[in-house]
Amino acid sequence: MAYKITLVPGDGTGPELAEVTAKVVEATGVKIDWEIAHAGIDIMEKEGTPLPESTLKSIAKNKVALKGPITTPIGTGFRSVNVAIRKELDLYSCLRPCKTYVGVKSKYNNIDLVIVRENTEDLYAGVEYPENSEEANKIIEISNGKIRKESAISIKPMSVFGCERIVRFAFDHAVKHNRKKVTAVTKANIMKYTDGLFYKVAREVAKEFEGKIEYEERLIDNMCMQLVQKPELYDVIVLPNLYGDILSDLCAGLVGGLGVAPGANHGKDCAVFEAVHGSAPKYKGLNKVNPTALILSAKLMLEHIGEIEASKRLEKAVSDVIAEKKQVTYDLGGTAGTREMGQAIIDKLK
Repeated sequence: MAYKITLVPGDGTGPELAEVTAKVVEATGVKIDWEIAHAGIDIMEKEGTPLPESTLKSIAKNKVALKGPITTPIGTGFRSVNVAIRKELDLYSCLRPCKTYVGVKSKYNNIDLVIVRENTEDLYAGVEYPENSEEANKIIEISNGKIRKESAISIKPMSVFGCERIVRFAFDHAVKHNRKKVTAVTKANIMKYTDGLFYKVAREVAKEFEGKIEYEERLIDNMCMQLVQKPELYDVIVLPNLYGDILSDLCAGLVGGLGVAPGANHGKDCAVFEAVHGSAPKYKGLNKVNPTALILSAKLMLEHIGEIEASKRLEKAVSDVIAEKKQVTYDLGGTAGTREMGQAIIDKLK
């Protein structure tokens, strides 16, 4: 029986990456009944919204989705579709493995880190007020001189509920995948109530895993230095939203860049799998961009639906193709196109 999974092609280079990835997944032998749903700039021109209700309903119904990259305008235009999907479906956990593969240019070897980022709270909750607004002025008034006049204000909400479920997700992931340690990262020496709450909750959750998983804490600035100097000391890293966004890109840089960085967003009922990188619209239709990140995201998807052996074979096929460097894209030192690299991975799976 085939798995019913939503496929969101995205925009920019998204559709060609999604097409190649779908073919690679099918080559593992796992039967997938793809339900195509759309989001992004292209569908906005047709339906007046970058995220049709039908797309959200498809993901909610099927519980699993594979999503190609989607363009987010900077400073103007619609709010991030990626953020909107996470919010609407309460996909509270962003999982971003960062692993070195032989053949990918990097200054480091043997890195195997997992970033677990909270997706729904913190400064990314979108609670903002412009300068001179009634709301901003009220906050300035009760700040007792701590905030200057004519300030725009963003609010940083952190709840016991939100902190508890993301930390528990990190520990559960560590246990399931035979990891040894969870490191919680904040700036609690400065933000004693919000980031301090994250540590307070994390310590309580950690007690339930004593003897199974080691627990430690680091401050975000120090953690950036630690990861550059000695990344081998870390394993699963759990963070609030903003720090997680920044650190996941840092860790992607350790292993060769966003082109090899997969991602997954998990909620209680649904999971959406996507590459960490953007849509690279300037390369649209050129058969040029690296499909590795989305294919490795599909590997996480196979793992999620219980197709463990297929996920392992897929990762090995990707690893072998990259190591051989014969059919890889320009960013990996080769001359192959998106489709050609995808076909090379398929050939390894046969």
